[in-house]
Amino acid sequence: MDDVLTDLSSESLVTAIWENAFAWWRYLGSSPKAEYHDSPELSWLLTGIPTPSMNTVVLKQGDPGRAGAVIERTLGHFRSRGVTKCSWWMGSGAEPAVLAPHLEARGLPYREGAPGMAVDLLKLNEDLPVPARLAIEQVQNVETLRTWAHAACEGLGLPISSVQSGIDLFAGLGCELPVRNYLGVMEGKPLATSQLFLGAGVAGIYVVSTISEARRQGIGTAMTLAPLRDARSMGYRVGILHSSPMGVGMYRRLGFREYCRMSHHR
Repeated sequence: MDDVLTDLSSESLVTAIWENAFAWWRYLGSSPKAEYHDSPELSWLLTGIPTPSMNTVVLKQGDPGRAGAVIERTLGHFRSRGVTKCSWWMGSGAEPAVLAPHLEARGLPYREGAPGMAVDLLKLNEDLPVPARLAIEQVQNVETLRTWAHAACEGLGLPISSVQSGIDLFAGLGCELPVRNYLGVMEGKPLATSQLFLGAGVAGIYVVSTISEARRQGIGTAMTLAPLRDARSMGYRVGILHSSPMGVGMYRRLGFREYCRMSHHR
């Protein structure tokens, strides 16, 4: 277990929200089915899953005179892999005033991102209605991972062709921490997913999804609570996530507060 964050100041939580995301991408990049590059100027992840959050670039401190060439070379590599949907983020030491014009000139405009949210796990609101018939299981083998990937793609609106890429990516990481996947099943039907990632001293929640016909029943709440409770039992104090517009109200009811915006270029 990494050093658990106990500093609950706003500044510390903002840093943890960002650093957990960067650590998540680095960890995904350790899968044999991912492509990952790290240099003093930037790091990038390619997964083959056609969504910007799974094909990312984190810009770092570098030579401003080389920024344009480095960005162009990276874009060329992404294109050579058939990746057209990607996101570019400003990491520690990056200078947005210097780098943003290079990105915008290459068709990567600035986007105000999802709310970056955090909750004190000792103050988590657990008195919310959830379906009694929902069974939540941890993914511990490739067969269950296949079911999880199908449900995640359906719930997130990703093409069915992405399922195998998701299976390959996460199977390459195994079923041990720092990542743990959760599958929600009701009456034998897989309905929902979530994922726990332990990094930067906090518990990150990712891949929260519910298939369309099962929404507004408290399933997303249950799928979020399960990994947070597990993290708390392991001694973690803070949970973080990046909310979709659909999920903000639910996360606030759980006790999450917004601390930043995950703004980037896309």
